[in-house]
Amino acid sequence: MAGSLLTTARPDPCTRLARVNILGVGVSAVNMALALEQIACWIEQDMRAYVVVCPVYTVMQCHEKPDLRALVNRAGMVTPDGMPIVFLCRRLGYSTVSRVYGPDLLLAFSEMAAQRGYTSFYYGGAEGVAARLAEVMTDRFPGLRVVGTYSPPYRDLTPEEDAAIVEQINAAAPDVVWVGLGSPKQDYWMAAHRDRLRAPVLIGVGAAFDFLTGRVRQAPHWMQRSGLEWLFRLITEPRRLWRRYLLYNPLFIFYVSLQLLGLRHLPLDGEG
Repeated sequence: MAGSLLTTARPDPCTRLARVNILGVGVSAVNMALALEQIACWIEQDMRAYVVVCPVYTVMQCHEKPDLRALVNRAGMVTPDGMPIVFLCRRLGYSTVSRVYGPDLLLAFSEMAAQRGYTSFYYGGAEGVAARLAEVMTDRFPGLRVVGTYSPPYRDLTPEEDAAIVEQINAAAPDVVWVGLGSPKQDYWMAAHRDRLRAPVLIGVGAAFDFLTGRVRQAPHWMQRSGLEWLFRLITEPRRLWRRYLLYNPLFIFYVSLQLLGLRHLPLDGEG
């Protein structure tokens, strides 16, 4: 049964990462160490890739929007951001998979970057949040180089504004552009800008900017580890998040059950 749900990522000069087909989304079978290794290799090889962090919400958004599913599957890496995704990967035989959560990935990379000299640009968040994040991270990781920040307005940028920020990012020459626009907006943004930006890696990290600057409270670690972070976020932001958790979580369980029983299968892009 498990064999029908597994596929292998396209050949990569850095690492060949297995992917797990979850409702048509190819989630990379990685842990934090493998994710960092892949990102570092892309930087060192001066390649071009983008990374999608993938909780249940992203899978369900992809289930509803084929265009989003296609661009997520084109990502160089799709990390298991939520514990339900991790549990399912392990159930399907990948015992070494662990959560690669947006805020944790940003922290882990920043520690490595401070040692290796990799540079970052922060794009996203409310006004002033990206700049505040740069202060927090450089204080926390001495030697970390943040070469620019930009918090876009809560509207679509004009073509002229968009061209200007692309020029600004390219002039700053970061190794990684961290994108904090929330899913799926950040995923569409990365796919649309991948060929226009010279930075080797773009990484969408959702609410990481707000969490790491203290603007929004994070769930306690025990809730994160046990898969109950959704409950904490629902309690703290019910009006904004009720649909995400009370509608999509039960639907996810239902559709995955059908897939595990062999009653439903969505192929990944490129599958027969």
